[in-house]
Amino acid sequence: MAEDNMGHTGQREALQRAIALRASRPAAAPVAAQARRIFLDTLGCALAGRAAAEVQTLERQSSAREPGRFFLPGGPPLTLGAATQVFAMAATWHEACEGHALAHGRPGVPVIAALLPLALARGDSVGHFTDALVLGYEVGARAGAWLRIRPGMHVDGNWPALGVAAAVAHLLGLDGAGIVHAIDIAACQLPTSLYLPVRAGCNARNTYLGHSAALGLEAAFAAQAGIDGPADALFFYAQNFAAPADTAPAPAQDLILDAYLKPFAAVRHVHYGAMAARAAREAIDGETQRIEKIVLTVYQEAVTYCGNRAPRTPIQAQFSLSFGIAAMLRFGDIEPASYDADSFNDVELRRLEALVELRVDEDLTRSGQRGATLELRAAGLDIERTVTTIDGDPDQPLGPEQVAAKFMRYAGASVPAARCECFIVALAATERDSSLRSLWTLLHDEAAH
Repeated sequence: MAEDNMGHTGQREALQRAIALRASRPAAAPVAAQARRIFLDTLGCALAGRAAAEVQTLERQSSAREPGRFFLPGGPPLTLGAATQVFAMAATWHEACEGHALAHGRPGVPVIAALLPLALARGDSVGHFTDALVLGYEVGARAGAWLRIRPGMHVDGNWPALGVAAAVAHLLGLDGAGIVHAIDIAACQLPTSLYLPVRAGCNARNTYLGHSAALGLEAAFAAQAGIDGPADALFFYAQNFAAPADTAPAPAQDLILDAYLKPFAAVRHVHYGAMAARAAREAIDGETQRIEKIVLTVYQEAVTYCGNRAPRTPIQAQFSLSFGIAAMLRFGDIEPASYDADSFNDVELRRLEALVELRVDEDLTRSGQRGATLELRAAGLDIERTVTTIDGDPDQPLGPEQVAAKFMRYAGASVPAARCECFIVALAATERDSSLRSLWTLLHDEAAH
């Protein structure tokens, strides 16, 4: 226990120093630029997710119960709480959103879901919004690295609330001590969220980040109102309910720069095998009917979280190594449309998925590294492809053109292309003191409101 407490102490001190550094100054230019890329990518994912019938229904029902002042493009008026929930759910719907390897989760989605409607209502600038996003992302990523969850849990409904509490508190003007206080209030009530819905094929998992965003909002508002709480509640939570990571990132290290953006609509663990499958597909000119055998060798964590076979629902497929490989071999990509009924139930895709054999790479697992090797036999020809890095990784980031192209594909589900293009250009060029609302309205048909 003494060693654990020392580990937790180091994590706490690094987190508090990181907050103090970022609360006292604007984000540096490279950090702010990364935050804008993450915002653009997350927004695109949310606009694509709105096409799902369940998300549309939630959006309509929320507005009917209590109209508000926030509008997603072409949507009904939503309150702050409803907008936060709908945005977070939509952004995760196709599992194409950002993430952070050290945190083993996605610190940015709930922070953006909470900040965007609040910052618009307050009339904040782009720079103020961006600074709050940077600080919230930093807290969320550090919390994810620190608070290791138990087996059978899912991160989305747990530590992401802490990043939201920090981001909103910063947006509201609280100082470093006030931000820590908001985090401690949230830490008093962190929930246990289960991986079970994914395994069962239920999209209840997609409500988790909305819950985290709502908790973070409430904690920040409570701190602003002067509601007290126990100091070091997060430290108490960590001591009693989490195992500390081996080391804490240096306080000055900007973890948002290590975020990854996904080229494909699937869990990141699926990407390594999918990239190998894309390379193998080229070797057979896409003639998948010739494939007789498929073997994927990958690290243990990927099999643990993404070993779902013969997925019955899209969320199971998003967490399925075998489905991701089959979809890539069959269609050459994994997009939101991969989960539409025609593609999802494609006979050849299902034949390929059933062929996939999963094996654990013990060397990768022991070293903590990621990667995958795919072996195919097609018409008697043996093909092997190995992937150790993927597009979107910090050392192989998606370029501005790739991020913009993904936004155009995803946001096009609900926003005309001309507005999307205008928004992309304006987001990249806008100054810190520019109005966030002026930027946001570029996606809207103002005549509709």
